[in-house]
Amino acid sequence: MNLGLHLFKTEQPHQRPFALADGIVLVALAILVYGGLRLGLRAPSRVLASEISLSPAALPWYAGLSLARMVAAYILSLLFSLAYGYVAAYHRRAELILLPVLDVLQSVPILSFLPVVLLGLSAVLSEGIAAELASIVLIFTSQAWNLTFSWYQSLTTIPAELREVSISFGFSRGLRFRTLELPFAAIGLIWNSMMSWAGGWFFLMAAETFSVGARDFRLPGLGAYLQEAARRGDIRAILWGLGTLVLVIVVLDQLVWRPLLAWGARFKLEMVEGERPPSSWFYQAVRRARLPAWLSRSVVKPAMTRLERGVSRRNSIAGPPRGKKNSGRLLPFLGLLAGCGLVYGSYRALVMLFLVSPNRWREVATGLAFTLLRVIAALGIAMAWTIPAGVLVGSKARLSAWAQPVVQILASVPATALFPVFVMLLVRLPGGLNLAAVLLMLMGTQWYVLFNVVSGVSAIPQDLKYTSALLQLRPWDRWRTLFLPALFPYLITGAITASGGAWNASIIAEYVQLGDKTVHTPGIGSLIAQATAGGDYPLLLAATLSLVFAVVLINRLIWRRLYRLAEGRYRLE
Repeated sequence: MNLGLHLFKTEQPHQRPFALADGIVLVALAILVYGGLRLGLRAPSRVLASEISLSPAALPWYAGLSLARMVAAYILSLLFSLAYGYVAAYHRRAELILLPVLDVLQSVPILSFLPVVLLGLSAVLSEGIAAELASIVLIFTSQAWNLTFSWYQSLTTIPAELREVSISFGFSRGLRFRTLELPFAAIGLIWNSMMSWAGGWFFLMAAETFSVGARDFRLPGLGAYLQEAARRGDIRAILWGLGTLVLVIVVLDQLVWRPLLAWGARFKLEMVEGERPPSSWFYQAVRRARLPAWLSRSVVKPAMTRLERGVSRRNSIAGPPRGKKNSGRLLPFLGLLAGCGLVYGSYRALVMLFLVSPNRWREVATGLAFTLLRVIAALGIAMAWTIPAGVLVGSKARLSAWAQPVVQILASVPATALFPVFVMLLVRLPGGLNLAAVLLMLMGTQWYVLFNVVSGVSAIPQDLKYTSALLQLRPWDRWRTLFLPALFPYLITGAITASGGAWNASIIAEYVQLGDKTVHTPGIGSLIAQATAGGDYPLLLAATLSLVFAVVLINRLIWRRLYRLAEGRYRLE
């Protein structure tokens, strides 16, 4: 008996060709990057530089500063993801623009954002405010995209019968969001939140220390501490910094993530409870305490009720809005202004691109090819081990209890702090730097796949697992009819964010500073890093846009089609 035929829809999704919206997105991105670079040219010659103390006594203060930036970036990421993914999932016309934009943003390397964000902000704000805002925004760029993809994937795979029930009972948008959409997506959002934090820690060094030409940017924090320790080759300070980071991760796991997993288990779509549902001593202590219950009863629930009534009241107002005619006349005018802006911005960006010599363009094309091969290698290795490991961890509650914090620690340790050591060991071997580049890409991407696989296995209803056991399916039949179909949407989410992470990590993987010596290997990331360090803005624009175009093309032709397949054929219902 083919169990999979009874669990998943089999209709084929409609495939959309490469749309004009993708071209508009690329043009708009070129204009934004160009505008940021023009602002950067007028920025002060020295943005902000703080002396970083390597004394262990400074670590508590540095850890607090980094944690505050991470919290601010995560709140911004979560709000962005909920709004962006909701619009993309429910408005097909908006989706034509929003998904290509998301493909672009999650694939643009963080060091390509750095000059635009940092120098652009420093041109209009004071040094301290610009540096802090830039750091938060850059951490946001390493946290937001996988959350948005997870939320979008959950919204597009909600079982049709649950939607029909919410419509039949006349749920308002707010009530449907609170009682259907958010609970259905809860497990995926929690696991991807852990991945977002791991990604934020991974790129913390790049978000707190950076230089563009003669401009120097440093903020006190754990990332700056590890960067300074690595630059000086102080192994003792590196160990102190990594020990502090591990301690922070363990505390967050016990006080935040494990309680959230225990709380989120209630939203699992199943008829029977699992043998060993996730548990947390802190969650049980909070449940027994009176203050959280009083806050939920007296503050949170009344506020949510008023919010839902307000939304429902606005939705029930009869008749067209008073300003509908004026807005109908205003929209073409705004569209004309936007079109003029696109034309002028495209012209200015093209002028800068014409400054790039043909030899440089050939280097860009060659670099894209080399980096693409490394991305494919890293993603293939990652999926080869994370799929079986993720199924094992997600299926065994006892194993998950101790493996989860270990995986979080491994995913959060900034590989950039240890990467110079690997480079020194491998650089003398034939193709050593290529091997080292693939290794760093793997360290920055494999966790996206693993966390999504564990999330997908955790969301499989326990009654389906019992059914497959009662049918006495052989291991391969169980994989073919239960695990792989159920995991398919999560695998696509993990793979698309992992590939974006691999492109993102190419900059620090292909261009490495070993003390006073710089080693690099051909690749688009190496070109972007060289252009950034040398202040070669035309080359930076050309390399970044070429990378983005290649990634959007791949996502459109491969990943987006697989997303449609997951939405249409492998929806659990």
